[in-house]
Amino acid sequence: MISKCTNQPFLFLMQTSRALQERIREDIALYNISNTEFSVLEVLFLEGKQTIQQIGNSILISSGSTTYVIDKLEQKKLLKRNPCPEDRRVIHVTLTDDGIELMNKIMPKHKDFINYTFDSLNGNEADTLVNLLKKVWERVRK
Repeated sequence: MISKCTNQPFLFLMQTSRALQERIREDIALYNISNTEFSVLEVLFLEGKQTIQQIGNSILISSGSTTYVIDKLEQKKLLKRNPCPEDRRVIHVTLTDDGIELMNKIMPKHKDFINYTFDSLNGNEADTLVNLLKKVWERVRK
């Protein structure tokens, strides 16, 4: 017999995460990019030049998956790879002008959605949520 998960915090966390991802997917589908592609573009837009490993660590996907997504975005001319002059083994990734233009279209609506979603929490509630999620994150990482 299959047992059903009855851990309410886990269920709500997963349902909320799924709903957020679905809403973001719907919003960015208009631009013909996936959630993972958006995540890569968002890291580059907010952080600037990054290595493939830095991008993968930021969006929590494997190196191989990161390379695949970067290949797709490079084919779409939204980002480019640049060799590091100091270390030939390192490749930096940056947005192209088209990538910057796309993110300038997407980010205002995305920020509005995120702000709207989390403005339902007051400052203390937001701090509590962050602290509780950090606590769970630390347990998962052990």
